[in-house]
Amino acid sequence: MIDHLGISVSSHAAARAFYLAALAPLGIGVVMEVSKAKSGAASDHTGFGDNGKPYFWLSEGGGERPSHLAFTAKTRAQVDAFYAAALKAGAKDNGKPGIRAHYHAGYYGAFVIDPNGINLEAVCHSAG
Repeated sequence: MIDHLGISVSSHAAARAFYLAALAPLGIGVVMEVSKAKSGAASDHTGFGDNGKPYFWLSEGGGERPSHLAFTAKTRAQVDAFYAAALKAGAKDNGKPGIRAHYHAGYYGAFVIDPNGINLEAVCHSAG
């Protein structure tokens, strides 16, 4: 199952304002903000969703950054296995398996760049 999707936008502020208005009738709003200072990334991130779960992310990149797709893993071992299998299949490392506490305390993910340049992730939200 898909856990979340991230897109690159030319202006984070403008896209945030647009999606905030456009998604409101669907009950979708800002659930999380992650600053570039907190994450160490090149831009700020805004996570839209509902019920406390962000599943649609915006980050500034002007089309220079590829899209981001995260798949749900049931266990941390599955995250580790995804990472190893993806590298063996030809992906490039984009973040070894580990805790990403800037998202939440139990966020365990691994990132790779697939052969098409897409940033893929496997993420487990539980301690298992």
